[in-house]
Amino acid sequence: MRHMMRHCGYLILILLQLRVASAFADPIGGNETDWLKTMTVAAHQTNYSGVFVYQSGGRVEMSRITHVSDADGEHERLEGVGGDRRELIRDNDQVWLYTDGHKVRVDKRQIKRAFPALLPEQLSILKENYSVSRAEEDEVAGYPAHAVVFLPRDNLRYARKMWAHSDSGLLLKAVVLNDRGYVIEQYAFMQLNIGNNVDRKWIVPEKSSASEIAKELHLSPLPKVELLEDSCGWQVDALPPGFRKILEMRRPFRGNKEQVIQMVFSDGLAGISVFVEKVEDASSIHSGLSGQGAAHVYNRIVGGNLVTVVGEVPSRTVIQVGDSVRYAGQ
Repeated sequence: MRHMMRHCGYLILILLQLRVASAFADPIGGNETDWLKTMTVAAHQTNYSGVFVYQSGGRVEMSRITHVSDADGEHERLEGVGGDRRELIRDNDQVWLYTDGHKVRVDKRQIKRAFPALLPEQLSILKENYSVSRAEEDEVAGYPAHAVVFLPRDNLRYARKMWAHSDSGLLLKAVVLNDRGYVIEQYAFMQLNIGNNVDRKWIVPEKSSASEIAKELHLSPLPKVELLEDSCGWQVDALPPGFRKILEMRRPFRGNKEQVIQMVFSDGLAGISVFVEKVEDASSIHSGLSGQGAAHVYNRIVGGNLVTVVGEVPSRTVIQVGDSVRYAGQ
């Protein structure tokens, strides 16, 4: 049970944090490339409000989202539908997370990736890992949609299919497919309103800052995350082709006395995180694999450290990555 809780924690991390923004290439040229760029820009510049459903394995969640782009930048409100009250408000790179009981957490956003902004902002490396093709016209949430398919060039990542509004380019639906073509993860708008007629009362005033709000609410400061410019000494020898390190940091985790090392890699669409944490009793922890939907978790002991790999990739990939992690020294 203890190990299952550990795995669940990492699965939550991947769902909330590992949706990283990276870059992909100009795969097929011409009008299709322009369309992909339009999809990328639309997620940040379109005003919209609606309800979307997220499905992964047996997990189903509904969320209400409102997005406004104006002279002051991007503003986004995400509310959980059903269950405990939860609400996230983003003002550019600042985030306010309200949970049940009005407990507020204030943090600065470090990794920008969430539906419908799933496509990376720069188009540079995707061609190495995926072939991209235009698919059928369809309808999603009452809007005409243009579909694009991303097929991996190897068996170390998943295929993906995305539907975008034919006029604005806003992403309306996105699915992850396994090697048999079955949907294993999906985001899709059920109800959507595109345009300027959206509620703006919730937008955080530009003069407000995360630190000021935290002080007013008497919140304890969040544990500090240390971004590392130099390597921490841990190395991954068998990353799939095309995956690049985009972030390395030391961070608190699960009340550990020592900070945990986290390395984040991306191929433009898929993300992999490697966690390294010291454990007091390594003999009580066994290597293992778990997963839910498109996410897989694999851990193994290296010396007195627990190495855990979390990725939106097939199980063979997290095992390959995890078995190649080693300490190379400073």
